[in-house]
Amino acid sequence: MVANIEVGSIVEGKVTGLKPFGAFVALDEKKQGLVHISEVAHGFVKDINDVLTVGDEVKVKVMSIDEASGKISLSIRATQPAPERPERQERPKRPPVNRGGSFDNNKQQKAQGFNTLEDKLKDWLKQSNEIQADLNKRAKK
Repeated sequence: MVANIEVGSIVEGKVTGLKPFGAFVALDEKKQGLVHISEVAHGFVKDINDVLTVGDEVKVKVMSIDEASGKISLSIRATQPAPERPERQERPKRPPVNRGGSFDNNKQQKAQGFNTLEDKLKDWLKQSNEIQADLNKRAKK
């Protein structure tokens, strides 16, 4: 296997253990690193056991080495070409949704564009005052 391991190098290793969070890979007789589950494949991996088994020979890229603790972070995904993404198709435009209010209000909104909350509040207060005045007229009769 490899004697001198540097960040950024791609090396061969052997899977020595699997945990729910990743796989331990032996790089040589003395050194091993961890491939986090997010670095196993380009797609989502729910269960690492679906992708790897103990004893698999894998190609890994050395992502980082913590000199103090001796921990080595590895990636299988970084050694593989990214899958091509299909071209995004443009979605058809949908007509605007009527979220309540009167037809005249919607017409006015389209003509003006975006109404602020302050504008809406003025309209609501005006409507409320008109309704209150109408109720007061009826109460006096």
